[in-house]
Amino acid sequence: MRTFSITDVGMVRKMNQDYVFCSNNPIGSLSNLFLVADGMGGHNAGDYASKCCVENMITAIEHSNLKSPISILEQALQKANAAVYETAESDVALQGMGTTLVAATILGTEMYIANVGDSRAYLIREYIHQITEDHSWVEAMVRKGEIDRKDARLHEKKNVITRAIGMGPMVQADFFEISLEEGDILAMCTDGLSNMVEDEEIFEIVKNSESIESAGKELIRTANANGGKDNIGLILVQI
Repeated sequence: MRTFSITDVGMVRKMNQDYVFCSNNPIGSLSNLFLVADGMGGHNAGDYASKCCVENMITAIEHSNLKSPISILEQALQKANAAVYETAESDVALQGMGTTLVAATILGTEMYIANVGDSRAYLIREYIHQITEDHSWVEAMVRKGEIDRKDARLHEKKNVITRAIGMGPMVQADFFEISLEEGDILAMCTDGLSNMVEDEEIFEIVKNSESIESAGKELIRTANANGGKDNIGLILVQI
């Protein structure tokens, strides 16, 4: 496997509230681990939330006695959620903070993914497929047929998410298991990329780049060239 990870503050924000973790080496019982988080909250709170979430996920996985990748991710995700929630409840400066999270691990030819919020995981093969489903107000309206998907990208409530790490004492996550093929590429990103670069353009950039490193750098450049309205967090994993 080849991996590449990067975060970028973008062209508008002064603080980077995105946080990524990318390890090809074992973490606890998992052979590898990839995490992308997009924090939200007031001054410093979003940046603290994403870092707190990722660090607690890693610690929980390192100490887990479970064997199933999905069970390990679920347990760690709940512990990370509790850590963010309890910290926010005990510190007035951090009240209301939260973070999205998309997590992935690969075991042989199987990939296991967990997500909360609107950060995304894509499978890039001879096409691009969004694996995760955004937990957002506009996505809910699109699924109800009340908003056209093309209009959703520019909707004024685009950034309103319906699930996040730290919003309550427990959190509901979605889990996915995907069978992989040689040459597949996993792309994990925050909405700072997906809001600025269309899925088909992400696909074209990744497929036409010489390496995933050059693809990652070009994706960041393109997102910023298109406005860079938010922080950008990105992990690429090539099988």
